[in-house]
Amino acid sequence: MSGHSKWANIKHRKGRQDAVRGALFAKLIRAIEIAARSGGGDIAANATLATAVQKARDASVPKDTVERAIARGVGDDEGLDYEEVWYEGYAVGGIAVYVQVLTDNRNRAASDVRAAFTRHGGSLGEPGSVGYLFEQKGYLLVEGEEDAILLAAIDAGAQDVRASSDQWEVISDPASLVTVRAALEAAGVAIEVGEVTQLPMVSITVDAANATKVLRLIEALEDLDDVQAVYANFDIPDDILAEVG
Repeated sequence: MSGHSKWANIKHRKGRQDAVRGALFAKLIRAIEIAARSGGGDIAANATLATAVQKARDASVPKDTVERAIARGVGDDEGLDYEEVWYEGYAVGGIAVYVQVLTDNRNRAASDVRAAFTRHGGSLGEPGSVGYLFEQKGYLLVEGEEDAILLAAIDAGAQDVRASSDQWEVISDPASLVTVRAALEAAGVAIEVGEVTQLPMVSITVDAANATKVLRLIEALEDLDDVQAVYANFDIPDDILAEVG
């Protein structure tokens, strides 16, 4: 799990910078539209939409922009012809990489994803080659007093609470993420990251020779317009991450 929390922090900081350029905004808005189209516009009844909206709020997407995205999703906008596609592959060192794509052009997306793997020493695999190594969970990376975090999280239905350096990882069923987050916020706990994610069931430690290559592949994939999220099962030791991160 330590690898996940480190990368969650890297993505969180990177996301704040991307938001200034608007790149992250576009991806967050697309996720809201798709969630509203597939599950309806009622945030209370659509956990996927609730998570997408919360991530947009965390990135400071304006409220009216979020509301318009929901409206487009539940409307009959013919322009919303995105489909979700998952790509699976490997980075150097046998690191499993699981890529979520929302695209209106499957051929373009496949070409872009394949090129990113190839440029950075990875390889695109067949469907099912790595997906089984990940498990969908609600994930919160938080800061605060241990007792307050444990009490609030467990009472709200969290499945696990784990120490990670000076922070805590709170794991839940995806449908319980909103409830657990609300309980932690009510307890005064600071939320650094909150999302429905794909957690690796087994992690692989990356050495100094491969750490930069792995991170460059992940970043290259995340920079693609069609890519919504990238998951991987690497764990980079703190001293190596300090050098390359």
